[in-house]
Amino acid sequence: MIADPEVFLDTNILLYAALGQDHAGYRWDRAREIALTEDYCTSGQVLAEFYNVATRKGAPPLTSDEAREWVRVIALKPCQPVTPDVVVAGIDNARRYQLSYWDGAIIAAAEKIGARVLYSEDLNHGQTYGSVRVENPFLPA
Repeated sequence: MIADPEVFLDTNILLYAALGQDHAGYRWDRAREIALTEDYCTSGQVLAEFYNVATRKGAPPLTSDEAREWVRVIALKPCQPVTPDVVVAGIDNARRYQLSYWDGAIIAAAEKIGARVLYSEDLNHGQTYGSVRVENPFLPA
């Protein structure tokens, strides 16, 4: 059984923490605070998305080595693997809530690992999907 920190982080939160103020703007301070102080969990999907976005062709925000190190450190936190059960639950969530598969899979991973809150900008703030409530940590308190 994987430990179950209360908060699951979507990819964008970790990207803002890693990319610096020049790329993340006002979100950088809050994202770094979350990454450095909160007891969070994530998933294999989030780690892969993080690496992919952080090293995009053109003018990548992070080098391949920098992004790999971020992934290594983030993976020290509880991390839900992408399993067949998570994939099927992600499909079910996407159908039930009219979401992309990727958002449905994030919700499925958060539920599977036992998180009660999902920090994300990509889903509706305050909405509950199954047993997970979405919070946008960048909205004014």
